[in-house]
Amino acid sequence: MQLVVARIGRAHGIKGEVTVEVRTDEPELRLGPGAVLATDPAEKGPLTIESGRVHSGRLLLRFENVRDRTGAEALRNILLIAEVDPAQLPEDEEEFYDHQLIDLDVVLADGTEIGRITEISHLPSQDLFIVERPDGSEVMIPFVEEIVTEIDLEEQRAVITPPPGLIDESEAVVASARDAEHAEGQDAGHAEGQDAGQAEEQGAEPADGQRKGDA
Repeated sequence: MQLVVARIGRAHGIKGEVTVEVRTDEPELRLGPGAVLATDPAEKGPLTIESGRVHSGRLLLRFENVRDRTGAEALRNILLIAEVDPAQLPEDEEEFYDHQLIDLDVVLADGTEIGRITEISHLPSQDLFIVERPDGSEVMIPFVEEIVTEIDLEEQRAVITPPPGLIDESEAVVASARDAEHAEGQDAGHAEGQDAGQAEEQGAEPADGQRKGDA
């Protein structure tokens, strides 16, 4: 089975190196020196990794027979594809390959159906589930443990506890209005306290008819 493990970015320097957007949890295994990768588009490959290094938090790769910036720029936006045994699982039991997650049903803790995972989007900051809802619309769910509380491969489902507004935008509106009212109440209380303090300083009668110095 073939899996996309990276996308080639812009050229780095003048000696043929390229930045890559990593799309695998095992870059040291899939993107190590000597790895031979298919490509999309297919006519651009296969590509053999000659060397790799991390620079400023980004992985840089150099491929065999690519020796200058012109050759590196010609590879921009190409997808790198590895051949993976479908039965193979990640070493960490809390990690998953994309093909394990695609088509899982997404449900709330009470069993309410949200939709089906159709794609995994690998962003620099986090991974996202692209979930198709029963009405055909899509929702993006961050693949973080605070939101995705369980992946059950036997039951073929992902259980989520979404924050207000992630699934239903109207919930976000209600939550925002509630927060605004709370903030206004705090501001009003603060203002009343300031007014009372100013009244005392000026010798005026404090609120509730209590005079300065009264027990």
